[in-house]
Amino acid sequence: MSNLVEKFGEYSHWRSGVVRALECYRDAIQAAGLADEGSQQRIARTLARLAEDRMTVAFVAEFSRGKSELINAIFFAGYGQRILPSSVGRTTMCPTELMYDASLPPSIRLLPIETRATSQSTSDLRAQPDAWTVMPLDVASTDGMLEAFRQVSLSRRVPVEQAQAYGLYDPDDADSGMTLGADGLVEISRWRHAIVNFPHPLLQQGLVIIDTPGLNAIGTEPELTLNLIPNAHAVLYILAADTGVTRSDIDVWREHIGASAGRMVVLNKIDSMWDELRGPAEVEAQIARQVAGAAQTLELDASQVYPVSAQKGLVAKINGDAALLEKSRLPALESALSQKLIPARRELMQAQLHAEAAELIASRQSLLSSRLRNVVEQLVELKSLRGKNQNIVAHMMKRIDMEKADFDASLVKLQGTRTVFGNLSSELFAHLGTDVLKNNIRDTREAMQSSLFSVGMRDAVKRFFAEVEGNLILSGRKIGEISEMMAVMYRRFSAEHGFALSTPMPFSLKRYADEIAAVEAAYHKQFGAGALLTTPQLALMQKFFDSIASRVRQSLLLANRDVEAWLKVVMAPLEAQIREHKNQLKQRRNSIERIHLAADDLDVRVAALERMQAELENHRQALAEGESGLKAALAADAPAPSMVAG
Repeated sequence: MSNLVEKFGEYSHWRSGVVRALECYRDAIQAAGLADEGSQQRIARTLARLAEDRMTVAFVAEFSRGKSELINAIFFAGYGQRILPSSVGRTTMCPTELMYDASLPPSIRLLPIETRATSQSTSDLRAQPDAWTVMPLDVASTDGMLEAFRQVSLSRRVPVEQAQAYGLYDPDDADSGMTLGADGLVEISRWRHAIVNFPHPLLQQGLVIIDTPGLNAIGTEPELTLNLIPNAHAVLYILAADTGVTRSDIDVWREHIGASAGRMVVLNKIDSMWDELRGPAEVEAQIARQVAGAAQTLELDASQVYPVSAQKGLVAKINGDAALLEKSRLPALESALSQKLIPARRELMQAQLHAEAAELIASRQSLLSSRLRNVVEQLVELKSLRGKNQNIVAHMMKRIDMEKADFDASLVKLQGTRTVFGNLSSELFAHLGTDVLKNNIRDTREAMQSSLFSVGMRDAVKRFFAEVEGNLILSGRKIGEISEMMAVMYRRFSAEHGFALSTPMPFSLKRYADEIAAVEAAYHKQFGAGALLTTPQLALMQKFFDSIASRVRQSLLLANRDVEAWLKVVMAPLEAQIREHKNQLKQRRNSIERIHLAADDLDVRVAALERMQAELENHRQALAEGESGLKAALAADAPAPSMVAG
């Protein structure tokens, strides 16, 4: 079993352990009567994040670098033959995602290339099932799967005007990869995008594999430039030892991939340097020189370039040839993937979940402590009445009435705060809401369509980003005002009524601002002010803006969702303790009133409170066990369960 499969198994097992521990803690909260809207929403959101967790690996290369063969060798050797088509020339004509969604049958969904004529991005069209051609995938037949996968290599020939309208042909770009045939037609992909729903063991655990077309697609398919590649957890950039690092290799590396975390360079086809007339040391030296040269050209450390032979590695796995597998160096690449990709993803998830768990635990402990404190205070109060006369009991009733009057006065002030809270929330969504974005998108499209020159189109997009970023800044200020107002209320109720409240749950729009800034940076790399844009490139700029608008819309929809959740949660701890305090004041008043009417009721009430105290202590113990279980699950280094290797 490969180290990569083992590490994925460990990560999946860890996630499952966290889910079980969080569900146990949720049950303990509910059993203790400590569940409220805020805690339930937070737990549901965390469970959804764990269930939807995906780890994306993108394979990027020029044609004939052995990219599809490398995917076959790493993930699909267990099927005994190639699953992805692999041959000289173009075998992947459109971006292809391999994933698994248990709610759908095994299939290949194909988006027709004609959709590029519309203003909808690939991301927009994902939610429109009717836009896709669906082919069933017979996972019981290897030959049937291979035939279905060949769909991604299908092409068609179209007139130049049609290819240009799709943004797929530029006669002035010699490196575009699209050539004009003797028949006056241009060969383009039949499909714009492919999504393969395949129940492979690793895909079932959340792995997503992205197989990209040749490098020219990086510049013509906005989905790759703005979404899939930037958001991939790992990008394997594949070069070929028999061609070296080309000009287009360098350009795409610098403009779209770069040496950031999770980016790895694979020097494939080292078997082209295997020569029986050379000794092993001489072959090793030649491979080392190729690695050093690629590293220097791409401005990397040589340790970040992995020489392999994907084809020999695949053959070795299928035939069980351990010596050939070692010579292919594929295990070293798989080990690097497992040691870098999966631990990094797990550390990120752990950090996010630790923060969520800490806030959840603190709020539940605070509420339980408040209940215990109130019960203890009532016990002390009632026990102090033993042997006292009716005048003292009546005096205590008056004192509780005064406390209630003070508390009611605080609630009146809180009602005013709620009104301001509602107003600030409305102002927040006035800047962050999707209606504002729709207007921005419409205005930008109109400005781009009315402009005949690249400067006018660039200015329109520049204004779009400025307006979006400005609205995010205004929204952030409203969030700051709400946070400060709630912090004041937390401090006031803690000081005046003894509430056990920490600071309100923080929230920031920085994540979404960073996402939009990354989209803007990708746009500027493609259509920067220094670039001279031809007519076909201006058409491509409009295609990119459609995807930019979709990407920004997705970010702001998520921001709106998270803001709504935060607005519900930020006041929840205060409202929970207000309800608790009101109930305790009422219970204290009723208890003393009954004692005032019947002195023999005192011992009955004391016994009831002592039982309540014992019950709360039991809940505290159960909660502590749930907290320990959750913390242990988050920190656990669980062994991988048994799994079939792919």
